[in-house]
Amino acid sequence: MSHGVKEITPQELLEKLAAKEQLQVIDVREVEEWNEGHIKEAKLIPLGFLPHRTDELDKDIPVIMVCRSGARSHRATEYLCELGFDAANMVGGMLAWPGEKEV
Repeated sequence: MSHGVKEITPQELLEKLAAKEQLQVIDVREVEEWNEGHIKEAKLIPLGFLPHRTDELDKDIPVIMVCRSGARSHRATEYLCELGFDAANMVGGMLAWPGEKEV
């Protein structure tokens, strides 16, 4: 699925968060999906709102995009990269997330 989009595995993200690396984890799912469980350090910005909320992101800090299976976050990663962000897509999405989920 990679069309020049940087990717990160769920395990790699888990390790980066455990190491307290400075990251922005953005979940582009809908509110109902978010409420079923999300990564504790993530911020919810549903995909449809992303173009209106990019000012909430810091271009100097890497952005990791997350969704349910990796498809929406892949599109979001492409979009942010076009805007000059250092963005990566978490492959497999929350379906593949090995860490704890906050509800």
